[in-house]
Amino acid sequence: MPIQMELRRIIISELDDHQIVILKEVDGERNFPIVIGIFEATSIDRRVKGLAAPRPLTHDLIISVVEQLGGEIQDIVISDLKEHTYFAKLRVRKDGELTEVDCRPSDAIAVAVASRVPIYVNEDVLGEALEEDE
Repeated sequence: MPIQMELRRIIISELDDHQIVILKEVDGERNFPIVIGIFEATSIDRRVKGLAAPRPLTHDLIISVVEQLGGEIQDIVISDLKEHTYFAKLRVRKDGELTEVDCRPSDAIAVAVASRVPIYVNEDVLGEALEEDE
């Protein structure tokens, strides 16, 4: 069963190649850190701060394409963890059908923040991630 999460914090370091987003369980206390790239981190940060880009960014393009084709982004799910790599699904609803599109969690989170849709993490992924942190 997926657990709803919310973006809690973005840690951007100009000295490191790895940026971190921290998701927090909506109805609980667990936190879930994910290492992401600088471009995704700054895109998410811009959205959180309400800063508009002069031209659409990649995540804006994804949302626009989905909408122009008659779909609606329903939510995103961080669905799997394999060999220290997270996998996510962008879930798009069109004409009553749900399509899951494979994507990187960083892109999925950026799209979720930009389109204001829920973020979910599968319970088993959350459990594995918390075990790795110990």
